[in-house]
Amino acid sequence: MSMAILKARQIREMKLEEIERKISELRLELMKEMANVRMRRPIKNPGKIRELKRTIARLLTIKKEKMREGKK
Repeated sequence: MSMAILKARQIREMKLEEIERKISELRLELMKEMANVRMRRPIKNPGKIRELKRTIARLLTIKKEKMREGKK
């Protein structure tokens, strides 16, 4: 898997199902990276974990915004 840096504009263009799929994809990738850290394996890209967390947070925020819009 590649590190998917998604900008807010790109995420807003996605459908809710796509956002949810991307969240689970990135969470799985984050789990694998964290497992490598715990097993003391050398990290190829130290900034990857941070960027994964930020992208997941961005996805969750925009998902919540979209859900609020749907209720109005």
